[in-house]
Amino acid sequence: MKKTVFSVILCLVLALHIMPLSVYATQNTEDIIILYENDVHCAVEGYSKISAMKKELQQNYAHVGVVSVGDYVQGSSLGAVSKGEYIVNLMNLVGYDAVTLGNHEFDYRLSRLNELVDIMNTKPVCCNFQRIGEEKSYFEPYSIVSYGDVDIAYIGITTPSTISSSFPGQFKDDDGNYIFTFNPNTLYDVVQSSIDSAKQAGADVIVALSHIGYEEESLYSDIEDLIENTSGLDVVLDGHSHSVIESMKLTDEGGNEVVLTSTGTKFEHIGKLTVSDGNIKTELIKTEEYDNTDSGIDDYIAKINNEYAQLGERKIGVSEVDLITHDENGNRLVRLGETNLGDFCADAFRFVTGADIGYINGGGLRSMMESGEVTFNDVLNVFPFNNQVVVAKVSGQVVKDMLEMSILNLPAEEGSFPHMSGITFSVNMAIPHSVIIDENEQFNGVSGEYRVYDIKVFNRENGKYEPIDLNKEYTFASHNYCILEHGSGMKMFEGAQIVQNDGMLDVEMLEKYIVENLNGTIGKQYENMSPNITFTQGFNAEPPQTGDSNIMLITAITLITASIAILFFLPDTKKR
Repeated sequence: MKKTVFSVILCLVLALHIMPLSVYATQNTEDIIILYENDVHCAVEGYSKISAMKKELQQNYAHVGVVSVGDYVQGSSLGAVSKGEYIVNLMNLVGYDAVTLGNHEFDYRLSRLNELVDIMNTKPVCCNFQRIGEEKSYFEPYSIVSYGDVDIAYIGITTPSTISSSFPGQFKDDDGNYIFTFNPNTLYDVVQSSIDSAKQAGADVIVALSHIGYEEESLYSDIEDLIENTSGLDVVLDGHSHSVIESMKLTDEGGNEVVLTSTGTKFEHIGKLTVSDGNIKTELIKTEEYDNTDSGIDDYIAKINNEYAQLGERKIGVSEVDLITHDENGNRLVRLGETNLGDFCADAFRFVTGADIGYINGGGLRSMMESGEVTFNDVLNVFPFNNQVVVAKVSGQVVKDMLEMSILNLPAEEGSFPHMSGITFSVNMAIPHSVIIDENEQFNGVSGEYRVYDIKVFNRENGKYEPIDLNKEYTFASHNYCILEHGSGMKMFEGAQIVQNDGMLDVEMLEKYIVENLNGTIGKQYENMSPNITFTQGFNAEPPQTGDSNIMLITAITLITASIAILFFLPDTKKR
């Protein structure tokens, strides 16, 4: 019995002695793991996954961090309605070691950015944004974080194009003079100065949080040029162009190897940087293939979704008129003819972007706006899809093809029915359409006569509408659904030069139009509007006399035509 008891005790002692050895044996006390993301653009579910991944890695690694390369507070109405606060709160819950600023962090203006910085647990770093005439950068140029015996410096860099892409007025004084700069002329020198300073401060590894990407500028080209014109960076975590780069090895100005990586956008990937005994490795993990989530962050996302509707009641202006989608009998108008809501939204596309032509498809207008107080929820109900504003440079022929495609199904309902700004045209309803569409319902040409004719584009210089030049290039503003995704079959935009696609949402554009262009009031000018579209029964037919009548007269004519021809056409219910 004594031998048995002794044996049991001995086994227990050995087990207790061995168990902690096995636990510590699975924990790596030397390797450093840094998770990274860029251009999240309010894809909030990803924060739950990156937090869960961080906690999972902490079970096996002593040093695990998370960093962001910018463009996180803008990109969905959830970010817009809270002006970034929801996103900052989520990042605080995750626990970031370092963050930099993308151009879209300035979209709610510098004053709001400063408010967000006040509630950020981790303050942003940015070496190249400064007030003109001051030596120091506006934010700290870099931060140094210690991981055991290894000190990592994170240098923040923001694209100089921010000065023009994110509301230039915020960077000027009352007289219109620029008082801030992103140092486009001296970008390489500014970054090099931060590298040298970080090394002098004792940094062992230099990591650039670079929101530069691949965009052609007159003074610098892209992130590769930045690497090749500086010396001392060990790894560059890049953003801005939404590139997917798992690991690219480049050579800097001093002949040293630099690793470049980027995760894409909207948490398409989570990046994983491993620093092991001086060696650097980067890899990308597909976020959708990682199943774990952080329950605490899931709960907060549910909470902000509940608060979302209440915050949406924020007043942004007033309207003196009803902006309609249906008539008094409940008949849907926006897919059959012009409405004042459609013209209002098309104007917003044109005036906010400065384009020659603005377009919104009737199927994209989802709710009327009643007269009286206008809230953020009101504009969100009009544009609930979170589409982004896009401007393309296209030929007059492309514009003509787009107009022909947009009336394909008339006189039946047409989801792409054109609500336009800056352009007028006529439609000959006496002939059938001859648009050729492929098996995917994409535009593939016109085989016969165009139904659209007498197309005129507004000339800002002389204030007159002039016949369209099919060989001339015009700037055309709409949303990504039309121009980039070729929604409603708009394949004629394939290959078009994109001159604006900075992430602005259509709801943000409407708010900006109401607040800044209309000074907070949607006025009587949207009550009795001259039609942009004239329907005729022949190319030489006299157009309907509208005089000073409401624009709904044109819609009524279209509805009558639709009623006569309804037996020969099926409504298109697919197109948005």
